[in-house]
Amino acid sequence: MKLADVLNKECIAVNAAMNNKAEVLMEVAKLAGKSSVLKGIDEKKILAGLEARESLGSTGVGKGVAIPHCRLKSVTEFVVGIITIPSGVDFEALDGEKVRLVVFIIAPEAVSNKHVRLLSVISQKLLAPKVLESILAEQTPEGVYSVFLGGRDEEINGRERIAKSLINVFIQNEELFRDVLQVLAGVESCSLVVAGVENASVYLSRMPLFASFWSDEPTDFSRIIIAVVDKNLTNETLRRIESITGDLNKSIDIMVTVQEVSYAAGSLST
Repeated sequence: MKLADVLNKECIAVNAAMNNKAEVLMEVAKLAGKSSVLKGIDEKKILAGLEARESLGSTGVGKGVAIPHCRLKSVTEFVVGIITIPSGVDFEALDGEKVRLVVFIIAPEAVSNKHVRLLSVISQKLLAPKVLESILAEQTPEGVYSVFLGGRDEEINGRERIAKSLINVFIQNEELFRDVLQVLAGVESCSLVVAGVENASVYLSRMPLFASFWSDEPTDFSRIIIAVVDKNLTNETLRRIESITGDLNKSIDIMVTVQEVSYAAGSLST
């Protein structure tokens, strides 16, 4: 499955005018209902699913973008659509900015891993420089469809391969951690876990010999993201990490190590 397989042109609305988040969700449910995949599914059921997801926390991810989504038992395939709102609408976004681009997903209930990967692939696309403005500049659904897909349409399904790499990402910056984890979740066939650890300074500051180095309690945020990826995607994974962090050789709050895996079997739930 590729993004082009699930992005429906009939589910794209251009230059919409909305007054609030509730109106946006109603429009999403209405647009989603136009897809042949959701034929026969009541718009009210779609809306209820979207509202239930928003009750857990806003899907306004920041920088003018929202990705409302939900999973429904009666859905068998993914439906993705887009709404552009040039004037913006309050969506209770994480950064407080008005949302100008809505990309929505209606998903089957039983395929959570693929849903997570689809969310990550979409998020990664929207991180690209100037892509938001390029999409908002389009005046037709066909134009929005073309710009959003761009020149690269990634495979959403995982494919089994023998050669694997183990990538460990040590992070001491909480905001950076969230962004890097989101990017890694979008890497094809990637298995991920996160380990909570403590910085050595937390312990050193309690030792009399080193106490003078910290006037305040040192920060204890530290995480290790452990990722197993297909070996031929190692360089691409590192490139994605550096798209967030900049040159890793110049970073002081993140370190990445890569090892070749001699044997890997099984899979993990995200």
